Amino acid sequence: MAISAMKYLLGVGRSFFRLHVRLCHRSVYSSHTNPRRVAVQLGETKLEISSGKFARFADGSAVAQLGDTSVMVTAVSKTKPSLSQFMPLVVDYKQKAAAAGRIPTSYLRRELGTTDNEILTSRLIDRSIRPLFPPGYFYDTQILCNLLAVDGVNDPDVLAINAASAALALSDIPWGGPIGAVRVGIIDGETVINPTRSEMVSSTLNLIVAGAPSNQVVMIEASAENVLQQDLCHAVKVGVKHTQQIILAIQRLAQEQKVTKRAPVKMFSAPADMVEHVQKAAADRIYAVFADYTHDKISRDDAINKIRLEMEEELKEKFPQAEPFELIESFNVVSREIFRNLVLNEYRRCDGRELTALRNISCEVDLFKPLHGSALFQRGQTQVLCSITFDSLESSVKADIITTALSGIKDKNFMLHYEFPPYATNEIGKMGGINRRELGHGALAEKALRPVIPKDFPFTIRVTAEVLESNGSSSMASACGGSLALMDAGVPISSAVAGVAIGLISKTNSEKPTEIEDYRLLTDILGIEDYLGDMDFKMAGTNKGITALQADVKIPGLPLKVVMEAIQQATVAKREILNIMNKCIVKPRQGKKENGPVTENVQVPVSRRARFVGPGGYNLRRLQAQTGVTISQVDEETFSVFAPTPGAMNEAQEFISEICKDDQEQQLEFGAVYTATITEIRDIGVMVKLYPNMSAVLLHNSQLDHKRIKHPSVLGLEVGQEIQVKYFGRDPTDGRMRLSRKVLQSPITTLVKTLGEKHSISMGSSNSPTSSTES
Repeated sequence: MAISAMKYLLGVGRSFFRLHVRLCHRSVYSSHTNPRRVAVQLGETKLEISSGKFARFADGSAVAQLGDTSVMVTAVSKTKPSLSQFMPLVVDYKQKAAAAGRIPTSYLRRELGTTDNEILTSRLIDRSIRPLFPPGYFYDTQILCNLLAVDGVNDPDVLAINAASAALALSDIPWGGPIGAVRVGIIDGETVINPTRSEMVSSTLNLIVAGAPSNQVVMIEASAENVLQQDLCHAVKVGVKHTQQIILAIQRLAQEQKVTKRAPVKMFSAPADMVEHVQKAAADRIYAVFADYTHDKISRDDAINKIRLEMEEELKEKFPQAEPFELIESFNVVSREIFRNLVLNEYRRCDGRELTALRNISCEVDLFKPLHGSALFQRGQTQVLCSITFDSLESSVKADIITTALSGIKDKNFMLHYEFPPYATNEIGKMGGINRRELGHGALAEKALRPVIPKDFPFTIRVTAEVLESNGSSSMASACGGSLALMDAGVPISSAVAGVAIGLISKTNSEKPTEIEDYRLLTDILGIEDYLGDMDFKMAGTNKGITALQADVKIPGLPLKVVMEAIQQATVAKREILNIMNKCIVKPRQGKKENGPVTENVQVPVSRRARFVGPGGYNLRRLQAQTGVTISQVDEETFSVFAPTPGAMNEAQEFISEICKDDQEQQLEFGAVYTATITEIRDIGVMVKLYPNMSAVLLHNSQLDHKRIKHPSVLGLEVGQEIQVKYFGRDPTDGRMRLSRKVLQSPITTLVKTLGEKHSISMGSSNSPTSSTES
């Protein structure tokens, strides 16, 4: 009986749970059943945001439309706390081939894997919305971006940010938004809001800015063609101004829907009494560590962790019911406050520098002779090794047709790959693959360098930036090291590029937490200043202007005044860094390195092409596999040979000479009669040679005799037999030799043999001069 009763109660419990879930979904569904729409005029374009029609089981759902491009974003957050001790937010932006009217080109004709563009756009959205979640909200939250339609005119990335903002604002998820986002371009000196793809081709700036209420900034991402500081500042201001219109429109939607935010079961924070205990027991020791300028990254972390472990043991004894998170966070609150007050009140940094001072910088180039270019950039305890690799233009990154249709990304012959191994921070970890952070940092450094790369450079360039030591700002160190390595490799870049990270320590108004009461900007931040600070503002450029900018904000918004000061402070620091780099190498290396890449052209007459290429391209594949060169066809009679080193080119020349040595064909005279030797009998004819070192050609049955024959054996022909044939030149379409025995059956034919001068395949023809990295 007891067992039966227990089963009954469990069954009732499961039924109640299912009913509860259905009721919850019904309430969510019913609150989203009224379609609503607002429109915002942004310059010459109109942005429309709607809700209440799609995906109504989600906590929040919205569709943003610009032109004929539409993006739907859903937001769902669990009501049960996560085991994570941080905000577990996941943003997934997926490209859909159907949105562009295409079928995926993969084997299964489905969207497989994740592209770089999808990851970078997901990071863009994440960085825009994450700062506005309340502190201590540790609930699994997922933002999914679904492309509904793409018109090829308006990019969907900015639309996804606005749709995510609307979805969160219209949901019951606790969030301090809404935000608005726009793309800003500069075309012919004029600032343009949300330019089209075709307009962006002629724009010198690609700026995406996300703004919060009261003209505050929460995210900036920009790439530029050496834009002047004042032009960038103006573009940011114009962008933020237009974001306010989007914010007002989303707020109007939320008011019409009468959104009520949920009250979380628990907001994770440190108990006041535990924080007070740590303050009394450990504040002096923590202050002493942060005020000791002799510490480096490892020793400082060790000293703080030693105090942390001691305090956790004390807290466990004094507060036995405390959760692990409360023990850790109590210490973090105190240490964070001490660190920040040291900067705010005493203008002191933990390594002894002034607020605007750079760390010690050293540069080296040409570290490894076999490399096409190399450089080591050291800034404090951040060390990056950059190497340059040249390859043929065929090795450029090829964008698939779906990515091109959805995001406008095309082939590129310059790329920077960023690597961050675990030993760079004295840790162990799994190697292999690439994570979102590495991809994002590499993309930023690539943006910084791309504008100075010559458009007509004859090779594909790959920069590999490997972080060997890291204590802050490794992405900007990669930009600096990449610039040095490019000059070492002899790439004629228009100017050297340097980058720096600016940090922020702020104090908010106790009555209005969204307002900053006081702040300090820090130049060239350490890892701990990034971790305990409020902003990571990275900017790169030349002496003339700015090429890349990325601002990650950890507070709900930055006043424009702070952003403008950060740009100015970064500009001053950038020039100091460039002066130091110029002492190492001031301009690109003149002439190529001894082991630099080489290209040569091979002239192949149409009649010799089959011999050069080989059956099914066999000769070319073997040449590339054995020598490491890359061969591409330039025109009908010219092939381009790329070799990574002169040694590889020498090997390729020997190989080509070897496969062509028996092709020294004697010039044959049209209409002359020659003696041919049969080398093979086939059903359709015989294979013959006119001289020993030529490639056998087919003499078809139709050209063997006036009578129609089905097999050469009826004429008594055998392998090794010599026969007389007449030469009629080569077929103009495929270059095949045309011979006939049939015409010689007439008694009026005279036998004439004429031998001409030799001609063959040649390398480095004067008609197609060789090229290399002389510039």
